[in-house]
Amino acid sequence: MSRRIDIEITSINGTTATWRAAGARQPKGTLDTSLLTEGFVVGNVYRAEVEQYMEGVDVLSVTPPKTASPLDPRNERLSLIAPEPKGPDVQVIYASKGRGARRDDDRRGGDRPRSDRPRGDRPDRGGERSERSSSDRKPREGGGDRSGRGPRPSGDRRGARPTGPAQAPVATVHRNALLATLSPEQLPVAEQLLRGGMPAVRTAVAEQNKNATQQGRPTINAEAIDRIAEELLPKTNLAFWKDRAAGALGAGKELRLRDLRAVVTSAKTVNVDDEARAQLKELQAQLTTRVDALRTEWTNKLDKALANNDVLESLRLASRTPDPSTRVSSENATKIAHMVSEALSVDTAPAVWIEIVNTAVESPIRRLVKPAGIPADEACNALAVKSAGSIPEFAKMLGMKVPPPPPPVRSTRRPSPSRHS
Repeated sequence: MSRRIDIEITSINGTTATWRAAGARQPKGTLDTSLLTEGFVVGNVYRAEVEQYMEGVDVLSVTPPKTASPLDPRNERLSLIAPEPKGPDVQVIYASKGRGARRDDDRRGGDRPRSDRPRGDRPDRGGERSERSSSDRKPREGGGDRSGRGPRPSGDRRGARPTGPAQAPVATVHRNALLATLSPEQLPVAEQLLRGGMPAVRTAVAEQNKNATQQGRPTINAEAIDRIAEELLPKTNLAFWKDRAAGALGAGKELRLRDLRAVVTSAKTVNVDDEARAQLKELQAQLTTRVDALRTEWTNKLDKALANNDVLESLRLASRTPDPSTRVSSENATKIAHMVSEALSVDTAPAVWIEIVNTAVESPIRRLVKPAGIPADEACNALAVKSAGSIPEFAKMLGMKVPPPPPPVRSTRRPSPSRHS
């Protein structure tokens, strides 16, 4: 697909003229002087329609640049005359938030102020109602209004969008610097590498050769493009990683921990230079600081749960460590297993017993649990049979053969935006 760019004519040699992109060194090439209009000047900037191929750029046509139109040559511009400031035409006075006085007057159909009405011996019911603020009224069930549509959002009617952890901002400084140093035949190959690695280059070559065959044009050498791509692949991967690292450093503490860990881990797939090595060192320091803070918080919560003899919270914390390298200490694992074993007794309520068993099955200390008993309940007995593979003590209590442990559950993870080689 053709596109338009600004080119600068750099020299003329007979019927051939050389050009380059206006204000830049790349791209550049040659064109036939027959495409130029009469009166062209070397050094001037023209509008050109070009088509880019894997081997270079072809100039299809050249037109003079657009000139700026004169601004208001006949003095026909319309001026906006601002009106003279004056007071408001309509004065608005809002009624008070109380319900009693205003509605009581409307109900009675009176036109006089309330202070002029004879009060008599009757109690002022409107006054009693006005003394109650809207916050003292009993809210409706569900927190909704009188229409039953649910609670009204506070602040802006449209509501504010929920904010989440920030992702690394997109930076292209290192990629642009790399592209500026490449020759015209390397530039389109590098762009495809940055889009999708070697598969993107091979797909683009195959599609271009297919179109050339249909149009009767000569095809390009796929092996030569492959060699160029293999030479540029380490450079493009490094530039891509540097941009990711720069974005992660710019986001700081707002970046999600998993995104920061992904950037640090992906450094193993590139050949880092001195600049990338400095970025990696800074990112590793940030990752270590944040993981240490999470470990400290997790340890404090686990110690508190053990001190309060909170069985379920201890099991949940043991199952959800702050990072994959964190493990529950053998001392704490023994304490949790002892607490769970005592809680799984015959006297425990069936609902609580089932919840503890389901939580223990997902924890790393499940094979250390030795339940004290099983309540006389069909659901508890069925769950014990089902969980015998994870908690072998159930099989011994039920007099059955210990089944093999269930296979680990693998969670589906989103693919990381890594470069393909």
